[in-house]
Amino acid sequence: MGSRLLNLAKLSIHVLFVVSVFLTLQSCSDKKEQTSDYQWPILAGFPKPQVPKDNPMTQAKVNLGKVIFFDKNLSANQQQACASCHHQEFAFGENIPHSFGSTKQEHRRNSPALVNIAYNKTLTWAHDGITSIEQQILLPMFGESPIELGITGHEEEVLARFETADYQVLFSAAFPHQPANFDLIVKSLASYVRSLISLKSPFDTYAYMADDDAISASALRGMNLFFSEKLECHHCHGGFNFTQSTSHEKQLIDRRPFHNTGLYNVSRDTQSNLSGYPKHDTGLSEISTLARDDGRFRAPTLRNIEVSAPYMHDGSIASLSEVIDFYAAGGRNITTGKLQGDGRDNLLKSQFIKGFVLTTEEKSDLITFLKTLTDPSFLSDPKHIVAE
Repeated sequence: MGSRLLNLAKLSIHVLFVVSVFLTLQSCSDKKEQTSDYQWPILAGFPKPQVPKDNPMTQAKVNLGKVIFFDKNLSANQQQACASCHHQEFAFGENIPHSFGSTKQEHRRNSPALVNIAYNKTLTWAHDGITSIEQQILLPMFGESPIELGITGHEEEVLARFETADYQVLFSAAFPHQPANFDLIVKSLASYVRSLISLKSPFDTYAYMADDDAISASALRGMNLFFSEKLECHHCHGGFNFTQSTSHEKQLIDRRPFHNTGLYNVSRDTQSNLSGYPKHDTGLSEISTLARDDGRFRAPTLRNIEVSAPYMHDGSIASLSEVIDFYAAGGRNITTGKLQGDGRDNLLKSQFIKGFVLTTEEKSDLITFLKTLTDPSFLSDPKHIVAE
């Protein structure tokens, strides 16, 4: 038990730290009841995302959060903004396997796309306890392992940068009679990120606006394959947001799914034949400390998946074609190097990763369908960015 607790403390120390900061800041914030004037850009009949009662959506908060999101003054050394790792043209993700923090420290994971993050049940790739964007934002701001924005130890210096006349106008509109502080910065960033809604793809036009000509015959065949029991894709990437990890105002069930897809099966101990995901990133098991959670990660949304390569939690698969090949094989067999191992034989692999056979035409149809989830308007809408 002692080693288990020590392991949990070591792996989650950054989370515990930033949560304590968050709670301290919250206690200092204005407790007056707030109302929402925000108009969600969603289709008629779609459920609204869940929003914390102490941070209702307002357009003024979104406007403030957007400016802060693109401002490098939020990093201690003024070298990086949130937008440095979350680019609109990549569905607010990044087109490199691993991200780098403001101090050039390489991270172990791929920067997740923020598209429709308002509908996520859990945040980050593999943490079942972070269920609000307000919680998650604290990690890049104050986390020290790894360093992203690097604010810890530089709080007064960073906060002073948001006391300019221009920012005072934005803060006053979003949070009347409250001086700029980190609690308000977090709330405004969370509001902006929640506004990144994408529901105007060709698939949406076909499925929800009754336009039978919105997608091609090839895409329609690919859609049927996607939702078939032969491929099993929909079990992890189902629902209107194409991920099982979805939450909204009408969903009462608390589902926090994570999956081992057989991406790795690295030998850890030759004497005992132990194998699994690489020690530097074992997914959910780092938080739960449970062996059964080894290699389990959250299935991301497939919306705008065409532009959010590379794929998987570590950006280790370069293209959609290769992703399909990976699932068709029922996992990945790495034959050389330090990550050598046959993920197809991973004992903790999801029951839905069974492998399948596709013809060349079927594979093309499936990719064509996945591209119908691309929302060009979302990827180019100027309202989401701050003009340079």
